[in-house]
Amino acid sequence: MAAVRGRTGRPPLTEERKAEIRLAIARAAVELFVTQGVGATTGEQIGRAAGISARTVWRYFPTKESCVRPLLAAGVELIADSLRQWRPGRPLDEVFDFEQRTSDDDRLLAGPAHATVGALVRLTRTEPGLRAVWLQTYDEAEPAFARALAERAGLPADDLRPAIWAAMFNAALRAAVEHHAWHTADTPADAATARAELATTLRTAVRAAAGGLT
Repeated sequence: MAAVRGRTGRPPLTEERKAEIRLAIARAAVELFVTQGVGATTGEQIGRAAGISARTVWRYFPTKESCVRPLLAAGVELIADSLRQWRPGRPLDEVFDFEQRTSDDDRLLAGPAHATVGALVRLTRTEPGLRAVWLQTYDEAEPAFARALAERAGLPADDLRPAIWAAMFNAALRAAVEHHAWHTADTPADAATARAELATTLRTAVRAAAGGLT
């Protein structure tokens, strides 16, 4: 019996390395979109800025607009993670007690990165492709919000009430982030101030949703 030949070529990338590449592509795409516009940006330019080939860009993302999703998703995942850790019986606005956290994902919400993502959020108002990615990011996060809210309320995961609460929470969250992005366009802040201002805006939005219509 002939010996089985060993596999040749490069070893497969780890999931961690793939995530790093996606994030590098996202950051490059955002910088280009903000500085020169979405229409003027090509996949080749994104790849060059990220230090990879355009072919690699398209391997990870189907469109140039979808390249930004890792940055948008990181902010939403931060909120989802905070919601999962929210203590039962405590006010919902305490979910946004992340001003003092210093993880890499949190840094996306403050300092220069915060300003860049804020500029990206502002672009979603005029760029349909980016708007679709922005809305999809929140749509995909909503089931996680619903599961966390159902658990805290002691309700089945398929109960309608957590789904309604999650939809309200999701809409308030998105409106708050957009409001914050637009109202801080001309007032760049340091990391701590930006983090605190965003948290305050999110708390205000959730309180408004929880209070209902008057």
